[in-house]
Amino acid sequence: MRYEVRGPLRDVLICHCVECRRWGGHSGAFAATSAEDLVTAGDQALRWIESPESTRKARRGFCAECGSSLFWQAAGAQRISIAAGSLDPPTGLRVAAHIYTHDAGDWDELPDDGLPRDPGASFDPRWS
Repeated sequence: MRYEVRGPLRDVLICHCVECRRWGGHSGAFAATSAEDLVTAGDQALRWIESPESTRKARRGFCAECGSSLFWQAAGAQRISIAAGSLDPPTGLRVAAHIYTHDAGDWDELPDDGLPRDPGASFDPRWS
């Protein structure tokens, strides 16, 4: 499955939530764009599933052909998060913040990188 982003991308957020860890085996790294700026090709391969423990009643999109995790979208949101590793380089993106740090695994040593964190709250609207 292929997709194209036809608008600006938000810088990458590193998500340490339980669902991202279970979905991908580690924290997730997501850029984001407006839903209207995301164009998918081969929609028959795109599958959406509900993210069962999501506090934002989100859904996750993946490629049914290769199994790649591609998208995350909160219920009713106008933006779609895009797995940063699925973007073709060069992206020009940088890591902007860490979110859901209170859910980080006990083995996940958060770097002392000086970036904003969301240790106690589940979501910061500045990053939607």
